[in-house]
Amino acid sequence: MTMSNTGGRRRPPTIHDVAREAGVSRGTVSRVLNGGHYVSPAAQEAVNAAIRRTGYVVNRHARSLITGRSDSVGFLLTEPQERFFEDPNFNVLLRGCTHALAAHDVPLLLMLAGTEDERRRITRYITAGHVDGVLLVSSHSGDPVAEELREAGVPLVACGKPIGMGSKVSYVAADDRDGARDMVRHLLSLGRRRIGMVTGPLDTPGGVERLAGYREVLAEAGVEADDRLIASGDYSRASGEAGAVRLLERAPGVDAVFVASDLMAQGVLAALHKAGRRVPEDVSVGGFDDSPAATAATPALTTIRQPWDRISAEMVRVLLAQIGGEDPAAVILPTELIRRESA
Repeated sequence: MTMSNTGGRRRPPTIHDVAREAGVSRGTVSRVLNGGHYVSPAAQEAVNAAIRRTGYVVNRHARSLITGRSDSVGFLLTEPQERFFEDPNFNVLLRGCTHALAAHDVPLLLMLAGTEDERRRITRYITAGHVDGVLLVSSHSGDPVAEELREAGVPLVACGKPIGMGSKVSYVAADDRDGARDMVRHLLSLGRRRIGMVTGPLDTPGGVERLAGYREVLAEAGVEADDRLIASGDYSRASGEAGAVRLLERAPGVDAVFVASDLMAQGVLAALHKAGRRVPEDVSVGGFDDSPAATAATPALTTIRQPWDRISAEMVRVLLAQIGGEDPAAVILPTELIRRESA
């Protein structure tokens, strides 16, 4: 740390201190800090070593005045605040995105917008330039946020393909339909024939695609896809329990349930236990996500693993590329069947 001339008080090191320590010009240090363009490898290493020795920290505000960027990214969850704390998937995704951005020295701002007023305020904040781009989580059809941000020219990557947006918005998604197919095939392989489903919200890509995969495999197997065997949920534990209660009322002979999220599957297990149904002896249960809720369940859930680390890393990669001027892109990642005690 550099000493000032006033009373021995320490002052933060400056770009001039870094240049002097590295034996290069101030302009070279500036180019290194702004991406390393037109800088030799030797000079870049000298500057990076000088930064470590001096403890220099970039003045983001000053740099943003020059570059026109905020050097930060928003993580926007368009769900009620309580859902963020209840659903472990959001925390896993947030942690992965934070870690991926840290490698680029870019901070992540968490934004929760569960109501129309909150979405309006957050949209104004984003379009005013306070973040360079947005990682959009849990997009519902009819939700105007994605379209408004796209029209404002804000770099945007969605987790899951936004319904009705086509190729207009970048997205990263697990292969929801194929994962659902794998789970239903597994339940059929156990000899189950009255397979029910508790869906996710049908205004979300995951909700639509997982239901489609369920229907497709039953049709392939010549098993009737009875609408009485389908109950809707919203990815909450309570909706899973309520959905299972409806299934048992409408189709008492159900012998398996595919549940569109692990958290909802915990609710399904609770409802089956209250009804005196044994899992997996009487009813097999399969979830989706392989979130912490899967291993916390009793019995532990057979489920479909979403590759959360890869999803978060790809979302960050695609967003940073878009901030850098590249066109929108789509990435679909494979899922994996994880077998445990419930099925």
